[in-house]
Amino acid sequence: MAVKLPLLLLLSLIAVSCGAYSSSLDEPASSSSGNSIGISKCNKNPLTELTFQLSGSNLHWPCDSTKNIYVQSGRYVPRNVIVTRAQLQRDSAFVALPRYKQGVPFTLGKVNLKKGECLAKIAPYPCWAIQEEGNCQALQSVVDVAVDQNGLLWALDVGIVNTLEQPIRRCNPKIVAINTANNKVVKSIDLSDLVTSESRLQFIVVDYSKDNKPFVYVADAGARSILVYDITGNKSYRIVLPRATAPTNDVLYVALTAKPDGTSTLFFSYLSSSRLYSIKGEYLRVGQGAGSIIDVGPKPYGKQAVLLGADGGTSLFFRYKGENDIYLWDSETCFKASNLQEVQRGGDCRLSTQVLPGHKRFMWALESNFHDFISDRTGCNGASIVLHPVVRECDD
Repeated sequence: MAVKLPLLLLLSLIAVSCGAYSSSLDEPASSSSGNSIGISKCNKNPLTELTFQLSGSNLHWPCDSTKNIYVQSGRYVPRNVIVTRAQLQRDSAFVALPRYKQGVPFTLGKVNLKKGECLAKIAPYPCWAIQEEGNCQALQSVVDVAVDQNGLLWALDVGIVNTLEQPIRRCNPKIVAINTANNKVVKSIDLSDLVTSESRLQFIVVDYSKDNKPFVYVADAGARSILVYDITGNKSYRIVLPRATAPTNDVLYVALTAKPDGTSTLFFSYLSSSRLYSIKGEYLRVGQGAGSIIDVGPKPYGKQAVLLGADGGTSLFFRYKGENDIYLWDSETCFKASNLQEVQRGGDCRLSTQVLPGHKRFMWALESNFHDFISDRTGCNGASIVLHPVVRECDD
């Protein structure tokens, strides 16, 4: 069934950012929120050994004959493959490769971040069999991933492919959980009872209650909702957000912060909104939305801000729409311009779509020329995608 979808989610990711610098490969990073993960100190030497280039032309195939079959049948078009989201676990990156266009052979992948190997191969994860398009027991189009504290990978599969060409709904949207210790699928959650005809699922985060029970939160921009799934209790809620939070239902960014005592807070904001909002995890976990949403404050300078991620503690990362630099804000302070700290100056070749904690105790940035990808201007080699540490640059 063909589905007509707006491209606001894709267009909104556009911002420019490139380049990476750090003080030392072996120097521990520091964090403003007290974690062991942080931003590298200023240095003018490029982090070439920890900058990984990802490409749709550099996939891992079981053999050349399989690759040739995919190419000849149109199931593999290298320039149509792009990585938009990632999660890091030790020296591996799990990546989402949404099927925005025809010719994406797999939609969930894994990359080994081996120091010194800048051009990293992307392999299907956990295997080829689970990537079959049109098979509703398999993954159709993964738009976001989250790895939790117990090593479970949660993949958000929207069930719609060819979003930028002729959208086709292959299957119901679902969340698939994979145990990264043994690469086995441990759970699949059908979201069809939680979505509406207006739903547009975009991001996923995983939260744990103080008694160690897992909950999954999904941003549904189209239906102006936060979807909540209680994994242990097998219960679900759809928390409808106030109309005031969404001038237009474009992109609903979400990021989860956590205090040392286990208290969690979900921050959220639409791209078009002039304000940032939050709701505590304790309210989300019981489906309580009314009266629980906090207006954190106006976005500094009145600009549209893109929420890029969190550091695993109380700090969030932002960039402004159409601008290149990445900023850090400690959510324990007031949300105002004087409390935003510039942590990376952007360049002019790629756009940042995510900031995430992980490998080598750094915060990492995922960047690509997404604006060229959606405009079909990437050339035969496809999108330019880079994963590298977020670092401060020195003044000249």
